[in-house]
Amino acid sequence: MINIWHDISPDRITPKEFVAVVEISKGSKKKYELDKETGLIILDRILYTSTHYPANYGFIPRTYGDDLDPLDVLVLCSESIEPLTLVKCYPIGVMNMIDNGMRDEKIIAIPCNDPNFNMYKNINELPAHLFSEMRHFFSVYKELENKETAVNEFGGPEEAMDIISYCIKNYNNVFQNKK
Repeated sequence: MINIWHDISPDRITPKEFVAVVEISKGSKKKYELDKETGLIILDRILYTSTHYPANYGFIPRTYGDDLDPLDVLVLCSESIEPLTLVKCYPIGVMNMIDNGMRDEKIIAIPCNDPNFNMYKNINELPAHLFSEMRHFFSVYKELENKETAVNEFGGPEEAMDIISYCIKNYNNVFQNKK
């Protein structure tokens, strides 16, 4: 059985362009997560709040963040994308946040093949309201579960690529001998 976190070719995951795995469709209240054992997704919970995901949400395979999970990615797209879909993307920025006391960055990415979004190359080019929606959602989506999150600053594509590079190296250090 293939595990999408580990078994995709490393050539397809670079800081400048990568294949993202969508876990949650834009507009959903269903919180799916990677089942690390199988590489499939598992329903973690239904969000306790009346908010919904402001973008397609998933992870970048062959990465490992400081929160002990694959690196999160928000895929800004004109369409909702079904869970477990692979999407070729490039990063335009990052949302730095803290979740339960741990760093938990969210890479903000654009699908290479969405003509409504692929003109954006830097997070600063996006409409300001998109930032407000993302900041608000990630600030409150765990509130009714009595969990704390804090959205800090947004960074540009260079910071996003640095974080992706770090998480690829971290993945290789942790998992290279476990295959």
